[in-house]
Amino acid sequence: MMEITIHKAKTSLSQLVAKVEAGEEVVVCRGKEPVAMLVPFRKNTGQRPKVGEITSGPVLVKPGCFAPLTEEEMTEWGMG
Repeated sequence: MMEITIHKAKTSLSQLVAKVEAGEEVVVCRGKEPVAMLVPFRKNTGQRPKVGEITSGPVLVKPGCFAPLTEEEMTEWGMG
């Protein structure tokens, strides 16, 4: 990882972009304080699912998960 000041980054942007394209990460600093990072841009190559298309497995719930809370549970949750 390369660190460079803002001033040097402004004067050598083309060279920095070439380094980033080659896979190097560049940290831009204001003085010694890191303020930004140049990294390669990655295009999203995945396709979005069609409307209504199933994209995951079924959600499984335990029997009774929608049963009403007991009095004890209501008290524990501050509702009783």
